[in-house]
Amino acid sequence: MTRAARAALLSLLAAAMAGCRQDMHDQPRYEPLEQSAFFPDGRSSRHLVEGTVPRGGLQADGVFATGKQDGVLAASFPMPVDRALLERGRERYDIFCSPCHDRLGTGQGMIVQRGFRVPPSMHIDRLRQAPPGHFVDVMTSGFGAMPDYRAQIPAADRWAITAYIRALQLSQHAPIESLPEEERRRLREQVP
Repeated sequence: MTRAARAALLSLLAAAMAGCRQDMHDQPRYEPLEQSAFFPDGRSSRHLVEGTVPRGGLQADGVFATGKQDGVLAASFPMPVDRALLERGRERYDIFCSPCHDRLGTGQGMIVQRGFRVPPSMHIDRLRQAPPGHFVDVMTSGFGAMPDYRAQIPAADRWAITAYIRALQLSQHAPIESLPEEERRRLREQVP
């Protein structure tokens, strides 16, 4: 291929590439509340279609979605607490909560070992006495240095995590008298 042919081919290729430019940064769109000639009323912003459900689903049950009813923290669970709910809660807790609160809920998770602020232990009296709605509200709205997890954890999983937190709290503060005699005997044998 001659030098002139190469130059012609390069020029043709450059012209072709210039025609393929996609100006996505300069696409036709309306700014909020900008006028529009397309609609008869002259507005670009449209009313929502009747029956539209907001992103994340309809939050008709405020207690289930936020842990609060009329600003008061829920004192009980809106669903039965069973083994399946606790298993789901443990799984979600290990994913979302244990990096800060650790797997026992003592507040000594991996982030603390990396020098971040120590979160409260789930076993302090204030949190052991807090209603279940408190934990759901904290996961939904955040509290102190803890950000909200509303977008990451669905409402049903926030309640499952709360049930598991209650199980953790009970596991660390159960009176020995609440155990069957066989378990008490086994524990006494382990203690020197």
